[in-house]
Amino acid sequence: MTIKTDVVIIGAGPTGLFQVFELGLQGIKAHVVDALPQTGGQCTELYPDKPIFDIPAVPECTGQQLIDNLERQIAPFSPTVHLDQTVESLEKRGDLDFLLTTSAGTEIECRSVVIAAGAGSFTPVRVRLEGIEQFEGDQLLYRVRDPSRHVGRDIVILGGGDSALDWALQLADTAKSLTVVNRTERFRAAEASVTKLQSLADAGKARIMYGRASAFSSDDAGRLTHLSIAPRDDEENIVDLPVDDLLVFFGLSPKLGPIENWELELERKLISIDQSTFETSVPGIYAIGDINTYPGKKKLILSGFHEAALAAFAIKQRFEPDKKVNLQYTTTSPAMHERLGVTG
Repeated sequence: MTIKTDVVIIGAGPTGLFQVFELGLQGIKAHVVDALPQTGGQCTELYPDKPIFDIPAVPECTGQQLIDNLERQIAPFSPTVHLDQTVESLEKRGDLDFLLTTSAGTEIECRSVVIAAGAGSFTPVRVRLEGIEQFEGDQLLYRVRDPSRHVGRDIVILGGGDSALDWALQLADTAKSLTVVNRTERFRAAEASVTKLQSLADAGKARIMYGRASAFSSDDAGRLTHLSIAPRDDEENIVDLPVDDLLVFFGLSPKLGPIENWELELERKLISIDQSTFETSVPGIYAIGDINTYPGKKKLILSGFHEAALAAFAIKQRFEPDKKVNLQYTTTSPAMHERLGVTG
């Protein structure tokens, strides 16, 4: 069955979620599609526990708290969110008539499309060892979802960025053993995190190695048991580390995917827009957040919020070209209060 709605928003990061809110204030319904299995985009995938300090009127919050608050804010508009799927095709059939099909086979008819996909869909950069993918999702993980499952286990962490060191610092006290393997002595994490990790290593609670994973071994039951590390300064003297859980934090690889084939005007794999409306070169398709580009563009969450507001006004005007779209304030507008479910 084909779903019908006013607008489809591609991307469930903070900008995409706030677009739901701004459209809702205009009385416009939206469906959201995202490639990740949860909402939040980079906020929940890369830094759910890291503090954010530049959200207006919110002195400090974590990435996950920001997303939780946005979901509460858009709840009055009851958006439908399609997770763990990508938009595979987009067909413009008329001036206010688009058909989107997702990788899960979902078909959605809508009147406009907003692309809020950050830098595209993100996939983890995987460790390059032939055959090791057989352990993925069990002993080989690219994201920590439940820290308690790693208690009392031999943990090897590959990577030297913030995510790698953040989890190393969090898991070290409860692990049986913990080793961080970085290709070089130069870490890409915050200096304070590097200092804390070195302190753990000095206290014997963690081990730091510089090199690369070169091989692995498993037991008769098909369980990963050891990871071989070729030291950077002596690749011939391989070190075999016991491993129950291999956590890999090489970063995420952004991909535009099918968006590249939608005949949108691109500039260095970013979508060019009309800065007054955030409409792309294809009428009826808008782009907000990190995926768009224009003179003076700043890739900030608060910039994406501003763009979502202006795009909502532009979409409302496109839907009702013969009417003036009045600016109404949520503090005083009865129409806004009704849409938000505000009483009294």
